[in-house]
Amino acid sequence: MSSVATRVYGGNQYLAGCLAPVASEVTETELKVTGHIPGHLNGRYLGNTSNPVAEVDPAVYHWFSGDGMVHGVALRDGRAQWYRNRWVRTPAVSRALGESRIRAIDPRAGMLSVGPNTNVLTHAGKTLALVEAGFANYELTDELDTVGTCDFDGTLRGGYTGHPHRDPKTGELHAVSYSFARGNTVQYSVIGCDGRAKHTADIEVTGAPMMHDFTLTERYVVIYDLPVTFDPVQMAPRVAPRWLQGPARTVLEAFVGRVKVPSPIQAKINRSTKKLDTIPFAWNPTYPARIGVMPREGTNSDVRWFDIEPCYVFHPLNGYSEVRDGTEVLVLDVVRNDRMFDRDLRGPSDGHPTLDRWTINLVTGAVRTERRDDRTQEFPRINDTLTGSKHRYGYTVGASGGSIWDDSPHDLETEIYKHDYATGSCATAPLDPDLIVGEMTFVPNPGASTEDDGVLMGFGRHRRRNEGQLLILDAGTLDVVAAVHLPQRVPMGFHGSWASA
Repeated sequence: MSSVATRVYGGNQYLAGCLAPVASEVTETELKVTGHIPGHLNGRYLGNTSNPVAEVDPAVYHWFSGDGMVHGVALRDGRAQWYRNRWVRTPAVSRALGESRIRAIDPRAGMLSVGPNTNVLTHAGKTLALVEAGFANYELTDELDTVGTCDFDGTLRGGYTGHPHRDPKTGELHAVSYSFARGNTVQYSVIGCDGRAKHTADIEVTGAPMMHDFTLTERYVVIYDLPVTFDPVQMAPRVAPRWLQGPARTVLEAFVGRVKVPSPIQAKINRSTKKLDTIPFAWNPTYPARIGVMPREGTNSDVRWFDIEPCYVFHPLNGYSEVRDGTEVLVLDVVRNDRMFDRDLRGPSDGHPTLDRWTINLVTGAVRTERRDDRTQEFPRINDTLTGSKHRYGYTVGASGGSIWDDSPHDLETEIYKHDYATGSCATAPLDPDLIVGEMTFVPNPGASTEDDGVLMGFGRHRRRNEGQLLILDAGTLDVVAAVHLPQRVPMGFHGSWASA
């Protein structure tokens, strides 16, 4: 078991409560289960969390900059076989743990200064820990040990994304990747079922935006060019001594988001393993807010742009196109924030995330907006077999009594919402109020006959017992089917997935 000393961080909500890091790597094969795990669940539930391995400065620490720690629970034949959690062995993590083993680290895969802390999934027989913004992604073993950096067999270098979407018909991974080093472009890519890039296209955007996610439909790639952009004010102190910070900021402002960083400079940036303690993006009120729509097989010249009111979207729920009265319309369901990284530069607490629907008339260009649910909610998911096609149900994590990112208020409760787009209704899961839950992943039942015939799976923390749990809910009724009790709590992380065996 690897561990680091437990620390108490004052003044930073992203190091406390349900987000507080854990200090140990654990392997446990004797797991208590309440309820009954469905016998057909044969595989691993995996989740990724931001979990600093070494001491950080709470005054500047950004939640998105923490070291990646992947948690997993293996299920088979109605039993929970094991729980494991492992830090992803970036160079900085290996140094902090005093390990001398040299892994397959290639800076061409992306920058090495932030760990892959955003998502974890399996593709082409590999387990991948993912992150965005031009940082390197990593391959793991089935037991969550680190193999090394991942660049899809050398076919996609310079970073990937924390949010690919799998085409349910082909099994291919589609993604939109951003990095300040790309100048004023983002990259659309398709990773084939052999684990290699089969198509890429560079798309011109206004500057250097943070583009956490995108929407994939059966016909289109939809990108969100929104006013959270690279911030030279935050970055200058980290690339220059005090007396040079003014000129460094001027240089960054002149080039970032306008020109691509030259390859020799990019290579030097990638090789640096000095830990980055912040993510230098901020709200930019002068940046236009736009939605870009490109045919899947298109290029930059095929993108159509649609202006919207300033806002920020971390997570779309889904999107699809359909013909209404002879006119093609594009329907986009998203979690919308009024703004982001404006007052709070350490994490995503500025916005009030609501569930909205944007409908774009692809003939006239008109964009209609609709508020579906005004309550605070995030981490939208659907039955992924419907990615890109019309869905009826959507699942989100709601919060009441406080911020979704901070459980310091004693009356904070998280909830799981099931939105029915056919009836306009919303059901709430009957959870223990002491359970703080994160994103839930939909897993269809064998031979499913309806869209919601399946289970929801995700990690939670029981606040009163200070215990981690893997929750399994009936996606139709929202009743708890089973809870796997874990030997330690799991910090609320970003994203996870079910990896079927």
